[in-house]
Amino acid sequence: MSTLHYIPIKCFTTISGHKDDYKISYEQFGLPLGEAPVVLVNHSLTGNAHISGKDGWWSEVVGQKKMIDTEIYSVLAFNFPGNGEDDYLLENYQNLELRDIAYILKKALDILGIQQLYAAIGGSIGGALAWELAASFPNYIDNIIPIACDWKSSDWLLAHTLLQDQILSNSKRPLYDARIHAMLCYRTPESFTERFNRSINEELNIYNVESWLHYHGEKLENRFKLQAYKLMNHLLRTIDITKDRVSFREVVSKIKGNIYLISIDTDLYFTDDQNRMTYKEVMQVKSNIHFNTITSVHGHDAFLIEYDQINEILTPIFKPHSDEDQITTPKQLPFQNY
Repeated sequence: MSTLHYIPIKCFTTISGHKDDYKISYEQFGLPLGEAPVVLVNHSLTGNAHISGKDGWWSEVVGQKKMIDTEIYSVLAFNFPGNGEDDYLLENYQNLELRDIAYILKKALDILGIQQLYAAIGGSIGGALAWELAASFPNYIDNIIPIACDWKSSDWLLAHTLLQDQILSNSKRPLYDARIHAMLCYRTPESFTERFNRSINEELNIYNVESWLHYHGEKLENRFKLQAYKLMNHLLRTIDITKDRVSFREVVSKIKGNIYLISIDTDLYFTDDQNRMTYKEVMQVKSNIHFNTITSVHGHDAFLIEYDQINEILTPIFKPHSDEDQITTPKQLPFQNY
């Protein structure tokens, strides 16, 4: 069972010019640091650093004999500072943007003595953080694996975060209502039909889809903090690796590591078409770029559901050689035709 560890980051100056102290918490899984390649796993909007083991939100992917094998790798997962773990919240969360989070985590990684990451991987905003780490420290990560995300906030995502902010600021039950709205975009109409098909919860005398949405609203309301949700929703708005930099092509051309884009064909937040456009752009300046699509009826949440496909896609990266061989550079993923 992994436990939280803490790293203080003193007098950090944000991109907006504000100076503050931050407390970074993380969990470590697998082999001790310094004895194995290091994999960084970033959590999504309402997630946390507990990625493996009992109740780990990605325990189907990270663990002993799993795809990211804790008998082979040292695996780190940080909490976004202010995500509410151990009741740690940020009052002035508007001072931060996602790039600040990348800089803060890099300082923590430096304190831990990690000179190079074998991989940085994450879904949704966690994948966008992997993008930002790669853009900000282009020689630091061997394999960058953004899943169900993109390098920028689209107009659709900006509109969504605006509505979420309105709910969080004005609702009588802000977490409950914001979660119900968000679930409509985490999944798809087809996913709802497949699961519920207009069935009735006879005990409550409401549709099962309504009962399910009420359950998720109450679950988040009981486990998450309003200030943490406001922070994470704010950070979603700030995804952009080109801000105050040069063009996208120039930014990605400086990234040395392999980039593995993994989209979801029914994702309503970060669409498959959006990821394919990114792939085509990167191909103009970088040869070690790879693309795969998860096929699923479940939409954005598929990276938390379609474990067989995720494991198949990740195999060439995390198990590129037989056990007796040393892990170096992974084999290339096959390109998908489109």
